[in-house]
Amino acid sequence: MPYAITVVPVMPLRAEPAHRSEMISQALWGECVTITVHGQDGWVRVKCQYDDYEGWATVNHLEIIEEDLFNAPYTHYTANWVNTVKMNGQPMQVPLGCLVKATDGAVTVWGKWQVQFEETLKTPFLDETGLRARAFQFLNTAYLWGGKSVYGVDCSGFTQTVFKTLGISLMRDAYQQATQGTVVDFLQEVKLGDLAFFDNEAGRITHVGILLNDHEIIHSSGKVRVDPIDNQGIINAETGVRTHNLRIIKRYF
Repeated sequence: MPYAITVVPVMPLRAEPAHRSEMISQALWGECVTITVHGQDGWVRVKCQYDDYEGWATVNHLEIIEEDLFNAPYTHYTANWVNTVKMNGQPMQVPLGCLVKATDGAVTVWGKWQVQFEETLKTPFLDETGLRARAFQFLNTAYLWGGKSVYGVDCSGFTQTVFKTLGISLMRDAYQQATQGTVVDFLQEVKLGDLAFFDNEAGRITHVGILLNDHEIIHSSGKVRVDPIDNQGIINAETGVRTHNLRIIKRYF
C-alpha cells in the first residue's frame, strides 16, 4: 500500500468520498497515512498511522513518501497555538499538536516538498504542568464534530491531541479511549490528567474530558470550557444545568 504524509494544516477525513459527507476525523500536518483504496475524482481511503482511524481524504492534501520516512518515529510536536513552517519556501500556518518526524530547526524532505521549521518544536514529555498548559491552550476553541485542532475540536479529539504532546497515545473516539488506562474508583481519588467518561441514556460512552482536580473538568462541549463535576457528572458553570452523566474515570500515567 502506498505511504503518504499530510501536507496541509488540517486534512478532513470523511465517511464517504464526497465533500458533502460527514467529517469523522482529521489528520494534522505531518501525520502519515497508508492509502488503502483509490476512489474516483481524487478521493483516497486512508488509514492513519497514529491511531489506525480510517476515512476518505482528497489526494491533493497528501504527498507520497518512501517507506523509510513512514516508519521513522515521530520525534517532536508543534508547541504554539499556531506555528509557521515553510513548504518549498512558502510559509504555512499549522496548529498546535502536529506530530513531526524531524529535529528542531531542521530542513527535511517529504517527497517533492522541502520542509523548514520556523518555530521551536518540542519533544513529547510526560509532565502534569505541561498537560495543564496544553489543555488550556485549547480554551474557548469551538466544538467541531471530528475536529482535532485548536481551529475546532471534538471531545475525544481534544483529549487525544493534548495527550500526544505528552507522549501518550490515545485512540480516537471516547468509547475507545475508555478501554485504555486503569480505573480510578472514586472522584475524590483523581489527579490532574485523569480522564472522565460520560454515557447517554442507552449506556453508550459519548463524551470525555480531562480532570483538573476532584471538582473541575476541562472538556469540549459547545467550546472547550472548564465546568464543575461531582459524582453524578458535569454541571454547566454558566447555567447550573447538569449536562453529562459520569460513567467511569481512567488513569493513563
